[in-house]
Amino acid sequence: MRRPVSCAPLPGEDSSTSTVAHRHASTRRTRFRNRAEAGRFLAHELERYAGRDDLVVLALPRGGVPVGSALAQALRAPLDLFVVRKLGVPGHEELAMGAIAHGGLVILDQDLVRQLGIPEAAIRRVIAREQRELERREAAYRGDREPPSLEGKTVILVDDGLATGATMRAAALAVREQNPARVIVAVPVASPQTCEAFRGDVDEIVCALTPEPFYAVGVWYDDFSQTTDEEVRELLAGTAGAAKEPSR
Repeated sequence: MRRPVSCAPLPGEDSSTSTVAHRHASTRRTRFRNRAEAGRFLAHELERYAGRDDLVVLALPRGGVPVGSALAQALRAPLDLFVVRKLGVPGHEELAMGAIAHGGLVILDQDLVRQLGIPEAAIRRVIAREQRELERREAAYRGDREPPSLEGKTVILVDDGLATGATMRAAALAVREQNPARVIVAVPVASPQTCEAFRGDVDEIVCALTPEPFYAVGVWYDDFSQTTDEEVRELLAGTAGAAKEPSR
């Protein structure tokens, strides 16, 4: 069975607008002021989940945490993080050849690896380096606190946007291993092709904006400043009680 794809309407658009019409409309360059505003906008699309006892919001650090914090507050859900690291092509690190996720899952784009002739030893070095960084971030953000149990939960995975989708796909597959009831991916902006490609990977995907041409995630934010480790810790601590919104 093919799982549904949900694309949120643009601000000011009627919710009955079709997916194709929505994507064309996004060329009006509708954008978000910052990640917190983007999270609140996603909350409108996901409001049917608000207040559910089985709901968990998992944000991909670092940029996904301000989005997830605002979303979790609006849905009255606990916020936690799910650490994923992109595996960059050696010498061209901005190009993803795969990703690693919490729990030891490694995903590789085998077609790209073959096309570029990347040696196995080089891949192992990249994996080892990113595994160390993944563990560092886990310790820095979570400390001694155990990750939440996801079995039987409705899990919303959040990031500030999707370009290739490699890191989010790794996160979704790793979360699936923990037997949740439902996996939802929610992002403020994504390329149309990437949003559509998630159709078979998750139970639901919400892409608020799917502009064409896409360019890059940061183009669709007025403020796309880097989220710091300290901000991540503060937002996680705040959303555990009364979550704080990042300064604009």
